[in-house]
Order: sequence, then C-alpha cells, then structure tokens
Amino acid sequence: MSIQILESLSRVLMLNRQEIVHLYALAQHVPPSYYPSPEKVKPMHQHVLDNLMESPAMIVDNRWNVIAWNRAAALVFCDFSQLECSKRNLMRVMFTDKHFAGLFPDWEISAQTMLGKFRADCSQYIEDPWITQFVHELRSISKEFDQWWPMHRIDKDRDMYKLLHHRLVGQLNFEITSFLISENTNLKMYVNTPKNGTDTRQKLKQLLEADVAVSEPVLVHP
Repeated sequence: MSIQILESLSRVLMLNRQEIVHLYALAQHVPPSYYPSPEKVKPMHQHVLDNLMESPAMIVDNRWNVIAWNRAAALVFCDFSQLECSKRNLMRVMFTDKHFAGLFPDWEISAQTMLGKFRADCSQYIEDPWITQFVHELRSISKEFDQWWPMHRIDKDRDMYKLLHHRLVGQLNFEITSFLISENTNLKMYVNTPKNGTDTRQKLKQLLEADVAVSEPVLVHP
C-alpha cells in the first residue's frame, strides 16, 4: 500500500496520532513526522462554534488552514466560504489579503508575531512537503514574508489580547484563548471573546443583526 493511500485513509478516517502510527506499522511503512488533519470537523464541533454567537471563533489544523468558523468570525475576519479551500490559511490571508491585514492597526508587529508562531509550529513537521511548498509560494508573492522568514523568529502560542479596527464598527477588543480538540490534537479552536469594559460585544451584535437583516428574504405580497 502506497504512502499516498495511507495519507488519504488517515484523513478520511480522521485518525489520531496513535492510530496513524498503527496503520503505517500494519502497512510496513515508517510513520510520517507530521499527521494529516481532516478537511472537515465533526458536526458537534461546528455546533460549538455556532453557539459562540458573539465570539468570533474558528478551528485550524496544524498547517494553519481554517477548516471551520462561525458567523461572527466571517463578519469580523473573513468570510472563508468565499475562498477556495486551498486559500483558507491564516498566514496566507495575513500576508496577501488587504482586508484581513487592514484589521490590524499595527500590522507589521502582528504579522511578524504570527509568522513566529507559524514557524514554531512548522518546526514540528519539518518533513512535511506541504510546508516547504507553502513557504516557497508565500515568499514569492509577499515581499514582507520573504524578508522576515529568514530571520528565524520563534514565538509561543499563548493566551493574549487583540486589538482590531473593523471598517464598519471601528475598534474591537478581544481576549484570545485556544483549545486543543481532544479527539485530534492536530486541531485547535481559537475563540475571540469580547473584552470586558469595552463596547465590543455591542458592536458584534450590530454586525450580526445587520447581517441577518440583509440575508432575510424580501416577501412580496400579491
């Protein structure tokens, strides 16, 4: 059985690390140093995201691909449903999407910090050919990424605060927390909780209400 088939089986069956190692052992192959993540999350995880109505939240894999998000995240950060699956990557949008980058008043500092966290995560999957190809592509389309990647900056992923400037409602203040998905530690959920003492929650309500009003069908009476 080929490596490609084993990778596909691991992804389709949503195997965890131990199960992937066992599968490769059965096939008499050396297990990879990285573990493919599923392209979709379980319905129960999407349900959790959807119920965090006033907290933009998303689930990313170990390559920083966004694989699930809630409506608040789409309204604040990016409507990932409008992007091709291969483009739904936080590093990619940070360095190539002007709307996403425009959310950060101190973009250069934020982008370099994000790059440092991405590099720290990448170091665990050094043999992943996807990482090599992704970095090469991003260096070719972003002069900032190309300039900063060789600096080898490393940052830890820790709880923090985030200040954004949304084009419709202005300043938003969040507390950022992250949680590993217990069934698959290749997946992580990020939750942006409105910071107490600010008007961020009220502004998110405005965005959500306005979005509902726009999306409601217009009834035409005979």
